Amino acid sequence: MRSNTTPAARGHLGPLCRERPDALAAHDLTSGMRWTYAELDATIGRFASLLRRRGVEPGDRVASLAKNRVELVMLHLACTRIGALYVPFNWRLADAEIASLIDDAEPALLIGDEMLPHPAFRDMSVMDLAHGARHERELAADIAAAEAPSLILYTSGTSGRPKGVVLSERNIRHTAINFSWCGRVNHQSVVLCDTPMFHVIGLIINVRPALLQGGTLFISDGFVAERTLERLGCPSLGITHYFCVPQMAASLRGHPSFDRERLRRLTAIFSGGAPHAADAIRAWCRDGIPIADGFGMSEAGTVTCMPIDISAIAARAGSAGLPPPGTQVQVRDADGVSCPPGTAGDLFIRGPNVTSGYWRQPETTRAAFDADGWLRTGDIARIDADGYLWLVDRKKDMFISGGENVYPAEIEAALTQYPGIVECAVVGVPDLRWGEVGHLAVVSAAHLNVDFEALKNFLGKRLARYKIPKYLSTLPELPRNGAGKIRKDVLRSMLETQRKPPRPPPDQ
Repeated sequence: MRSNTTPAARGHLGPLCRERPDALAAHDLTSGMRWTYAELDATIGRFASLLRRRGVEPGDRVASLAKNRVELVMLHLACTRIGALYVPFNWRLADAEIASLIDDAEPALLIGDEMLPHPAFRDMSVMDLAHGARHERELAADIAAAEAPSLILYTSGTSGRPKGVVLSERNIRHTAINFSWCGRVNHQSVVLCDTPMFHVIGLIINVRPALLQGGTLFISDGFVAERTLERLGCPSLGITHYFCVPQMAASLRGHPSFDRERLRRLTAIFSGGAPHAADAIRAWCRDGIPIADGFGMSEAGTVTCMPIDISAIAARAGSAGLPPPGTQVQVRDADGVSCPPGTAGDLFIRGPNVTSGYWRQPETTRAAFDADGWLRTGDIARIDADGYLWLVDRKKDMFISGGENVYPAEIEAALTQYPGIVECAVVGVPDLRWGEVGHLAVVSAAHLNVDFEALKNFLGKRLARYKIPKYLSTLPELPRNGAGKIRKDVLRSMLETQRKPPRPPPDQ
C-alpha cells in the first residue's frame, strides 16, 4: 500500500518518482527482475518497514554478506530511510575474518546470500528479505540528514585490525556528483555493475550517479569476461558506462570474443583500484575505446578521473586525471609545503566527498587528518603543470592484487603462529594476471625447509585466498637498516633474482 507522502519527500528517489516514475531504474541480470523508479522507491519503503519491524533502530548496523543483486541497493537505501547504517561484508574473506568484522560492527541484523558458505552468520537470507517485504506497508520518510552516517565500508588496516570507513549521505551524494561530472552520467546513461558491491566502486560509484541522474542500472552477480563482453556489446541492453579494475580490463581484451567494434558505442570504460599500465591504456585508445583511468578510495569515492577524450587519454596514459569541481588535491613535501608541479610528495585530499573518519577508531581518525581537514591518503604522487594527477608509489607496503588491497603486516602477523618460522616478510611483486601478488620470504629455524603447500593451507583458514602469497623464498636473514627495520626495497630486489618469470596463478 502506498503512503500519502508526496514524492518530493520520499527519500533519495522522490524527484525521479515524480519526473520519471515509469523509467527503468534497475534490472537484475541474474534474476531477470526489473524495477521502474516508482517500483524501486516503493520496494525500498517496504524494506524499511520490514527492518523497522525486525527491531532495527536509528544508529543500528545492518550487515550483508551476499553477491551483487539489486536488493542490496534497496537494502542500503532502506537503512538510510530509517537512520540505520548499512555494512556490506567482503564475501571473499575467510570465516575468521568475517567473524572479526561482525564483532567490530555489532550488526542488529545480518542478511546473507544462501549460496555463500557462511550460513552460521546469517539472520535471514536476501530472498527472505525480498519475500517478506512484499507484505509490508511502505514506510515513507523524510530525506535523511545529510551528515547522518549511512554506510560503513571495511578496509584492512596495516596492523591487521579492520578499519570501517564511515560515509554519510553527504559524502555519498558528492561522490555521485563527482563521477557524474567526470563520467558524463545523465538520464540516458546505462551502467553495468559487476564489480563487488562491498567495495566503493561497486556500491557507490557504479550505483549512485545513475540513480542521481535518472539513468538505468544493470546489476550482475559477478565478472565473467565472455559474459561481460556480450553484455557490453549487446545493442538491446545499450550499456554506456562500465567500471572495472585493470585486471578485469586485461581479461576483456585478452578474451577470444573481444570485438572492439561492438564496444565503441560505450561512453567509456572506467578503470581504477590498481595501477594501470600506460601501454595497456594506449592499446584501448588505438581500438577507439576511451578507457578513463582514475583515482579513488573508500574514504572519498571518486577523487580524480581522466577526461573522456581518446587523444587526451593517449597523451597522458598512466595519469589518474583531474579532480572534479569541489574536490581538492594537494601534494606536499616532508615539511608540509605544497610541491611545485612535477615534484613527487605526499598526497592529501579534501572535499565534501571525504569521510569523517573510521568506525570506533578515534585515534586512527585523528591521525588521518591534518588540522585543516585534509586527509592523508598514504600515497606518493605528483601533479603536473596542467593539474593532472600521477600516482608514483604507495607510501605503505600495501599492494593491490586483482583490485583487492593486501597488507603484508596482516599476513606476517598470521605467520607468527606457524611452526618453524623465525621471522618473515611479504612484498608485492608484479604478476601478469592479478597485477601484483605476494612474495613471502622466511627465515626458518635451523634452516628447515618450509612446506609451501602446508603453509598456504594454514593461511587459508585465517585469510582470504587473494591474500595468500604466490611465491616463497627461504633466506638466511632478512635485510635490515641501521635501526633494525626490514628494508623491503632491498628484499624485493633480492627476491626478484630468485623468482621465475611470472605466470598466471590459479584462480584466487
